[in-house]
Amino acid sequence: MAFGSYQNEIYLNGLTGTMPRFPMTYAELEARAQNALSPSVWSYVAGGAGDERTQRANVSAFELWGLVPRMFVGATERDLSVELFGMRLPSPVLMAPVGVIGLCAQDGHGDLATVQAAARTGVPMIASTLSVDPMERVAKDLGNTPGFFQLYTPTDRELAESLVRRAEAAGFKGIVVTLDTWVTGWRPRDLATGNFPQLRGHCLANYTSDPVFRSLLQRAPEEDPQAAVRMWAQVFGNPLTWADLPWLRSLTHLPLIVKGICHPEDARPAKDGGVDGIYCSNHGGRQANGGLPALDVLPAVVDAADGLPVLFDSGIRSGADIVKAIALGATAVGIGRPYAYGLALGGTDGIVQVLRSLLAEADLLMAVDGYPTLGHLSREALQPVV
Repeated sequence: MAFGSYQNEIYLNGLTGTMPRFPMTYAELEARAQNALSPSVWSYVAGGAGDERTQRANVSAFELWGLVPRMFVGATERDLSVELFGMRLPSPVLMAPVGVIGLCAQDGHGDLATVQAAARTGVPMIASTLSVDPMERVAKDLGNTPGFFQLYTPTDRELAESLVRRAEAAGFKGIVVTLDTWVTGWRPRDLATGNFPQLRGHCLANYTSDPVFRSLLQRAPEEDPQAAVRMWAQVFGNPLTWADLPWLRSLTHLPLIVKGICHPEDARPAKDGGVDGIYCSNHGGRQANGGLPALDVLPAVVDAADGLPVLFDSGIRSGADIVKAIALGATAVGIGRPYAYGLALGGTDGIVQVLRSLLAEADLLMAVDGYPTLGHLSREALQPVV
């Protein structure tokens, strides 16, 4: 697909006085989203762990790499498509799971706006366990775009199996198991306001619609209006160990991707344990402060994965960032906060502009610098910025 043609579309619209509805830079997108979101939702989405040093480092790590231009290539056509789990995707971009994406929309149904943007752009959505609308309703709007389901593994194994079986039946094409959120990291922004959305009953639709969860609820007193929240708090966090991996693998015939891998010695046994993909991520700096930028650990994780697809997120803010992550070995790249902010400003249309802008920038960068396909983006294409 000629993603770069979006630039021409914008310029031609400008000739008739039609300007882009939403910001074209991340900084302005972020600033306007802060005004659009309630303070509690803003702090939850924008904030990170501790003093947010790791969150900032995730972003600044991309500035330490520069793409080396190659001339006389004639990259008049670029191919950004990627093979992933037997599917051919038009680009390497995914929408990463955001647990409160439902609350980022002005109508309170951000999960639906996100999946509709996925259908319009061909960019797959990784739907979070924590959603305003049940997974079946979300998957209904995917159209021809594949979607993935992200699992926060509950302590109750029967509930975990039920969530996975529902995701299979709904038509999702893979299960992404998040490993680094069995307990919530220290987040001063949220602590300062005493705000944890799920404890206020938000984004629990996948639980309250689940037959196993509802059977667990039958043990609670009927007059307790907080019964669902209390039950969710009891079952949410499962500190998985390697001993749990065979069980996780047995839950589904779908591709199994493990998210949060940042060390090669974790990637190797994950592969040996039968996972289909490694997801290198530090949760965008939301869970643990004081660590390395996710981009810095990506090459070693890719090497250890030894041919398995490696998904990546944490710090992607531009098309140039996408290109650099691919050059360092990522098979596909997850976008988080940028699309959440686009959603806050304009629902599905806001997300679509963000995604089209990121892909156009990546496409045009590859054109100008002489990289016609993703396969040309090797590590040798990058040099450290001194």
